[in-house]
Amino acid sequence: MGPRGGSSEPGRDVEPMRTIESRTIRWLALAGLTTLAAACSNTAEAEPEGAPQDAPAAEATAAPTRVINVETTTLAPREFVETIHLTGTVWADRDVTISAEEAGTVVEILADKGTKVRKGQALLRIDDRVLRAQVDEARAQAELARETWERRKRLFEEDNVGSELAYLEARAAAEQTAARLRTLEERLARTVVRAPFAGVLDERLVELGALVAPGTPVARVVLLDPVKIVAGVPERYAPDVRVGARATVYFDVLDGASFEGDITYVGSTVDPRNRTFGVELRMANPKGVIKPEMIANVDLVRQVIPEAMVVPREALVRVEDGFEVFVVVDGADGPRAEARPVKVGASQSDEVVVLEGVAAGDRLIVVGQKLVADGDRVNVVGE
Repeated sequence: MGPRGGSSEPGRDVEPMRTIESRTIRWLALAGLTTLAAACSNTAEAEPEGAPQDAPAAEATAAPTRVINVETTTLAPREFVETIHLTGTVWADRDVTISAEEAGTVVEILADKGTKVRKGQALLRIDDRVLRAQVDEARAQAELARETWERRKRLFEEDNVGSELAYLEARAAAEQTAARLRTLEERLARTVVRAPFAGVLDERLVELGALVAPGTPVARVVLLDPVKIVAGVPERYAPDVRVGARATVYFDVLDGASFEGDITYVGSTVDPRNRTFGVELRMANPKGVIKPEMIANVDLVRQVIPEAMVVPREALVRVEDGFEVFVVVDGADGPRAEARPVKVGASQSDEVVVLEGVAAGDRLIVVGQKLVADGDRVNVVGE
């Protein structure tokens, strides 16, 4: 995974970073050494002792030679990973508030908040005495109606006793009472509130003895393994984001610990308010350390360049028509700085890919590049 800290599009908004204090000190030191080198050059070319007093002034002094002290790095191709840095929010993979389906008094609490629950596990029970009595009555009526229908059916089909109408009426009565029994049994079952899926009972919203009605919220169950990360992606990255792509997620509150996740959803529309489209990632959370509403830092891989010429952002010097860098070349009288116009591409943090203008083996000036001009003599410090 490439370095964190965001990314920018190729050739876009790439500017040299302001000189920080440490760089300033190093450049001042180099400038001082440069002045000293020039002074020594002047002294070396001063008029020797015993020269004629009437020699022309032009022959008595030589023009100072400009020598700039610089530091370099030798360029070599390497892999460059460009990432898209996003900020997202953690959501539970499933989050459901359960409501009562029957009216009555809560007579038993079977699980408390914070409890891990199985799918179908009972959470609480509502008083069911009235419904039980109705079920018993309906069961007796259904049994009587079924026996009556079977008797009339036998008499009508075997003994040809009774009318067809009486037979059909008995069958209808049996079916109606059986349907009523099933309805009451379903209502009786709903007096026990159960978990709709395996997860954690995050909230219990009623207490023992509370009177509830159909639709009254009684509990909240969440699924926290896996969890979802919801984030917005700037529209310019639309071609680069796809379902199934891997991402790395960091949490500042977890000391920067990283986790791997997969993109499970990519939004189909762009929000006109902020010009972003939504994405969702799903990732494992077996230890439960990732909590809903946490802030997540998400790095999506935009592209991988296997053999890239990468330079420090500070090595770039802005010119009228783009950017240039300085490299050290061998001259007849020693090393010299050579300006190279460059075409820049992707960037990541403090690094930029150079598409044209430099090659492997070039000695790129990384300290002192703002002090030199094309053709200046240089002294490479450290060589």
